[in-house]
Amino acid sequence: MEPRILDIADHLLLIEHELRVQGWWDDAAPSAEALASVVPFAVDSMSFEQWLQWIFLPRMKLILEHGHPLPNASGILVMAETVFVDRPEQSRELRRLLAEFDQLIAPSA
Repeated sequence: MEPRILDIADHLLLIEHELRVQGWWDDAAPSAEALASVVPFAVDSMSFEQWLQWIFLPRMKLILEHGHPLPNASGILVMAETVFVDRPEQSRELRRLLAEFDQLIAPSA
């Protein structure tokens, strides 16, 4: 397995850990309708933190586990910067992790 895949897997665990540390991890899943949203980041049906937990992390884990091609780009930090504009201190570590994730996903030059 290429080192980049292991780095991405480690980062997914770090993102999950930070969501838990901040109290942004839910025990109950959103409704099936919310999870079926086709709007980017499911902004019409859940919070960004819920999207990370219930859509982003599971999809990325499936991609890694099944050896599917990685996305060519990730603009997740841009969304995080927008969502957490009013919580810069509380979201600092999560935004740092998401920035590193974006860098890991970007194809090497």
